[in-house]
Formats: sequence, C-alpha cells, structure tokens
Amino acid sequence: MIGLLQRVTEACVAVDNKIIARIKNGLLVFIGIEKGDTKEQADRLIERLLGYRIFPDQDGKMNLSLTDIQADLLLVPQFTLPADTRKGMRPSFSPAAPPEAGKQLFDYLVTRTREQYSHVESGQFGANMQVTLTNDGPVTFWLQIKPHDQYKSSSATNY
Repeated sequence: MIGLLQRVTEACVAVDNKIIARIKNGLLVFIGIEKGDTKEQADRLIERLLGYRIFPDQDGKMNLSLTDIQADLLLVPQFTLPADTRKGMRPSFSPAAPPEAGKQLFDYLVTRTREQYSHVESGQFGANMQVTLTNDGPVTFWLQIKPHDQYKSSSATNY
C-alpha cells in the first residue's frame, strides 16, 4: 500500500464539476492499493499518516504530526500509484489491486481513519476526480507499507 503525502495549505476534490471534499491546512494523501494489500497494511498506513512528523514546530523543524496540530486530512484513491514504470513508454497497471478489492480496502482505510481522527475528508473511488491543491513547502513524501512477511526480513525503517 502506498501513501503519497503532500503537506498543503488547501486542497479540494471535484467530481462532475461538484466539490465533494475540501480541506485547509493539512495533508493530502494519494492512496495506491496494490495486489495483496491487507487491512493490516491499511492500519499501519493510518498510524503513520496520523503520526508522521512533517509539520514545523516553533523553531521551524519538522517535529509535529497531523494530530499534534489538529490539521485536516484528505484521502484520495489513486490506482496509478502502484504502476510499473520500469520498462517501455507506457505504464503497466498490473501491480494495482483489482477494482473491487481496491474499493473495499480504500473504504476500510477511510472508515478506520475517521474512527481515530475527526478531520478526515475523502475522494471517490473509481471516479474521474479533479484534485486541486496548494503544496506547502513543497513537502511531499512517499510511504510504502509492504506486506508483513516482506518487512519482517528487512530493517525496521522500511515500514
């Protein structure tokens, strides 16, 4: 499971020219769900999203998390994130989860995040969305949560 985090001063998602989600200061996170991703990975991603320290403290250092400053969170499904771009001139989407499994896991992620945090908005799975944002910094991070058996054998910093 992939989370592409962007610290923003504002962001919104529109579908059919209607705004369905809008946030002010916080995080816009594009979510890529890969084949074989599980609820365990979604739970780990939520933990990281809520606790990742990428907001400045009084000294301007990235020491504060989303929950520390009670900022907004916008989760947007993006099936292109898991694309395989290693060869050729056209991406392969074979690493992405099938639509039904992806939707179930994205819905789980949104529901679980809302249970733990009150400032959560979301895009619409499977829709043609227009996402507008003002990146703050710019600050952008890629978080990838690998299946449990893959991160057991690697160092703790990889998950």
